[in-house]
Amino acid sequence: MAKRERDRIRPLEALRALRTLSNDPDDTAQVFRILRALPGGDRVFRRFEKTEGGRRLLAERPDLLATLSDRDALLAMPPGSLGRSYAEFVASEAISADGLVDASSAGADEDRWQDADHRFVGERLRDMHDLWHVVTGYGRDLLGEAALLAFTFAQTRTPGIGVIVGHALWVARGDFAPARPIIWQGFRRGLRAEWLPAEEWEKLLPEPCPHGSAWAIPRSTARCAPRVRRRWPEPQ
Repeated sequence: MAKRERDRIRPLEALRALRTLSNDPDDTAQVFRILRALPGGDRVFRRFEKTEGGRRLLAERPDLLATLSDRDALLAMPPGSLGRSYAEFVASEAISADGLVDASSAGADEDRWQDADHRFVGERLRDMHDLWHVVTGYGRDLLGEAALLAFTFAQTRTPGIGVIVGHALWVARGDFAPARPIIWQGFRRGLRAEWLPAEEWEKLLPEPCPHGSAWAIPRSTARCAPRVRRRWPEPQ
């Protein structure tokens, strides 16, 4: 795909995908259609490659998906560790680490990536999504997903994520108005936390996750792993 075509904003395509997603929130493929229709990942990449951890990850190319797919290794980690908490989380939700791979590939062009480095960063961000559920404590229900996407938007400023979060805030009216503060909480936490996309998660997995089953804590203050814990703000 030519760079001009790859970077072209396609608002009508994004709107169609957003409508489909609104009618069927479980249709995760629509999220990735929105992201492709409203490109903006280059900003994330530029910041990623400027960090010490990001440069090391680009040089070493660890496979986060393979690490998170090794459920036996994760379950062998100490009780209460981030890795074991993640393995228990995906088991309880009946999902897998590669669950987002098929959704992200639906209708996508193979040459949608600018180069191998951009592909590495983009796919790594995709693969850490469910790990962030455990780290933040937000569940996989609609409200938890909206709060986590708000957190993610604050971290990455990806336009497509912003559109989905904006839509979630717009529909959170009437009986659903109590959802708004929780979504905004996710955004504020993302702003106040240090930048997590370039974290070397493979090294953090054996570290303690103090709250254990973090996803079960409503409006969680869960802060997994010492390095993440130091940079995590208390929810307001």
